[in-house]
Amino acid sequence: MKPVKRALISVSDKTGIVDFARALDTLGIEILSTGGTAQLLRDRGIDVTDVAEYTGFPEMMDGRLKTLHPKIHGGLLGRPETDKKIMAEHGILPIDILAVNLYPFEATVAKPGCTLEQAIENIDVGGPALLRAAAKNHETVTVIVDTADYARVLDELRTHHRGVSAMLKAELAAKAFAHTAAYDGTIANYLTSLRSDGTRFQFPGTYTAQFRKLYDLRYGENPHQQAAFYAERGAAPGTLASARQRQGKDLSFNNIADADAALACVRGLDTPACVIVKHANPCGVALGQTLLEAYQRAYSVDPESAFGGIVAFNRPLDATTASKILENQFVEVVVAPEMGDDTLKVLSAKPNVRALVTGKLGGEQNSLDYKRVSGGFLLQDMDMGALTASDFKTVTRTAPSEDLLADLLFAWRVVKFVKSNAIVYAKGGVTVGIGAGQPSRIMSARVAAMKAAEAKLDVQGAVMASDAFLPFRDGVDAAAEAGVVAIIQPGGSVRDREIIAAADEHGIAMVFTSMRHFRH
Repeated sequence: MKPVKRALISVSDKTGIVDFARALDTLGIEILSTGGTAQLLRDRGIDVTDVAEYTGFPEMMDGRLKTLHPKIHGGLLGRPETDKKIMAEHGILPIDILAVNLYPFEATVAKPGCTLEQAIENIDVGGPALLRAAAKNHETVTVIVDTADYARVLDELRTHHRGVSAMLKAELAAKAFAHTAAYDGTIANYLTSLRSDGTRFQFPGTYTAQFRKLYDLRYGENPHQQAAFYAERGAAPGTLASARQRQGKDLSFNNIADADAALACVRGLDTPACVIVKHANPCGVALGQTLLEAYQRAYSVDPESAFGGIVAFNRPLDATTASKILENQFVEVVVAPEMGDDTLKVLSAKPNVRALVTGKLGGEQNSLDYKRVSGGFLLQDMDMGALTASDFKTVTRTAPSEDLLADLLFAWRVVKFVKSNAIVYAKGGVTVGIGAGQPSRIMSARVAAMKAAEAKLDVQGAVMASDAFLPFRDGVDAAAEAGVVAIIQPGGSVRDREIIAAADEHGIAMVFTSMRHFRH
């Protein structure tokens, strides 16, 4: 490995840069720098040469022009043997390390009231040019865009007598190209979202996103399909993409999809809760005073479907509840914010069970929802719609009691995560029947009642939630026959009067939400 002699440092994010530069200086590596970075390093007693002094060309245009010079780009692009003569002829010295991160364009445009002028001033030109030059010539140059990589580079410099391995240089070059691609994509998204009056469309004219591969999967939804799991940039804590697997076999494509559905549902419940998911649909959801109670109630809803399912919790999983899960059923994945050593010891009795720890669950993740179609994709906001009982509008002569309102709110939060057409029967903080994905709403209501009957659960006194409006009174009639005493639905059907009259006829309380939760 050729010893590193010279580094160029120019960063907007100065995290860790002083320690990195001091370590380079200690190793006898010459440092070139610009503007605020050079001043910071100099103030901390680190020997620095200004780029302007090296090139003989001053920084100008408020810092817009400083590194776009042949002595800089020649030093990054120059090949040791091929270009040695021409570099010597023009006084171009090799630059062996480049540490650059870019103007904070994304953070700037995310600020309320950001003007077009402010956005444009935060488009970095010289930085991406430097990164691309260094990354292209990575056989010679080590390029760093991530502050987390300073330590890795220093380790190699110390281990290899100021050398950096070809493997690390290639890895960091690929990272640099990915970084500049994401940066340019963010700029394109912003500029193509602008209206003529300076306001922004919610969705840009050209949409670019970047995802980082976490790992390859054994196969996709079916064994003949290949697949991989990717995380979006800046994936929030409390998500599947940021979860840690503490034990078990590798996650499959379907494991991840189902675990995400379970996590999304349990996240929206306030008290200790358990959600059991099978094939992307909840088959049992329950609240409890403890996680053990919540799990036992959720499992009792549909033990048959729970077999081979995903079990998710919104509180740290305790050893007693973990033991009961293994005693009751075959489970593919258990998901919880935390699992202590005693819990993991219990789960280790079934080493194939996948244990996922997400960290603290926040609110719903405010990101974008993608759906692939042939030749393109659909893009929408995530369904962040949330209501409280005070938002419900009673439309029948009978108003729901306080206890029924609590059950209506619970059922409404669950039905949001059931595939449409979706019907949920609930009672006392437990789903007692779920009808999912049927072509007609009345069929979903019948399936929910059938599921309750199979599990020998009493629907008498339960509530019903419908993810979209009831188009005909037959849904009300079916609910009344099953024993439902209160219904929550969006309303908005041309037959609302007829449906309200049917509820009054059966003595059922009905509330409207004016919000739909289709989930296809």
